[in-house]
Amino acid sequence: MSTSIGLGLPASPPPVLAPRRKTRQLMVGNVGVGSDHPISVQSMTTTKTHDINATLQQIAQLTAAGCDIVRVACPKTIDAEALPIIAKKSPIPVIADIHFQPKYIFSAIDAGCAAVRVNPGNIKEFDGRVKEVAKAAGDAGIPIRIGVNGGSLDKRILDKYHGKATPEALVESALWEAGLFEEHGFGDIKISVKHSDPVLMVEAYRQLAEQCDYPLHLGVTEAGPKFMGTIKSSVAFGALLSQGIGDTIRVSLSADPVEEIKVGDQILQSMNLRPRKLEIVSCPSCGRAQVDVYKLAEEVTAGLEGMEFPLRVAVMGCVVNGPGEARDADLGVASGNGKGQIFVKGEVIKTVPESQIVQTLIEEALRIAEEQGLEEIEGTKAEVKVTQ
Repeated sequence: MSTSIGLGLPASPPPVLAPRRKTRQLMVGNVGVGSDHPISVQSMTTTKTHDINATLQQIAQLTAAGCDIVRVACPKTIDAEALPIIAKKSPIPVIADIHFQPKYIFSAIDAGCAAVRVNPGNIKEFDGRVKEVAKAAGDAGIPIRIGVNGGSLDKRILDKYHGKATPEALVESALWEAGLFEEHGFGDIKISVKHSDPVLMVEAYRQLAEQCDYPLHLGVTEAGPKFMGTIKSSVAFGALLSQGIGDTIRVSLSADPVEEIKVGDQILQSMNLRPRKLEIVSCPSCGRAQVDVYKLAEEVTAGLEGMEFPLRVAVMGCVVNGPGEARDADLGVASGNGKGQIFVKGEVIKTVPESQIVQTLIEEALRIAEEQGLEEIEGTKAEVKVTQ
């Protein structure tokens, strides 16, 4: 019996729509940010930061969901006082989110936060404090994110553009502030130019990408409730990521922040910008369906939730596209007449009643994952023997 031996050659990377835009490189804690690093997914805690236990608990939940970097609000002195413990105990890098009061920037730096996000449009006398901020951040070795928002644009810029937060206004504001930091020898900068309108947001980032090499943090600010916010963010991120623009992302939803991570992770997976995990392919159903496709798809998804193994599962409800999709998937079912043909790697392995489809798919998925895991272990052993 022949044994395949790994030759140490890297697997071909999955196709992407465009190469990443080249940027300068930053480190946010232990997470690399920039074109030499994977695109990271961020979120923001919804707890009161001074409630340390609640904040750390939510950070733990976000981390478990796949969050790479987390941002915490710091509107009050009691919040600033909580930052040292949160920054130390958080399993992922913590960014302090600063508005209005510049003194909290220095509190966040002293607390050991991995980065600081500043909103120049609403921080008092920010331009006059840039030299101090640049020195403090530079001495601490942490980056600054300049976060410009359509809803809180610097009044001077807003007046210049007749009260409109146009893409040009957002870009001018961001680059003006970045230039002030550069004048003081500080260049570890990441920029965001968020707007609640996806079209204006996309155009702002396109213009910004052409005029600088800073890493860019993508976001549709105030995107809305879960459904609407997911659509708006997906459209905007897809447009930019398809052109290689974007180094970190946050899906801003009026929902549990864990949902932001799920959506952001899926966006990156869908564009081959993050390794794919579980993928459910299911038909929208129609008059040809002879089984309850909605119920099957929901139950299979729930049964396999949390699976990290890269597996494509097709749940199909009729004989038109069902067999073809099921064959193309790692695992699938083509259903009809109250029963389903179960496919594994393109081959029919059994036919089961509709009542057994979900359980059979779950069992086969777990079996495939286990077998693949054993193969990887054996492959590693073979490589070790060859290299010794």
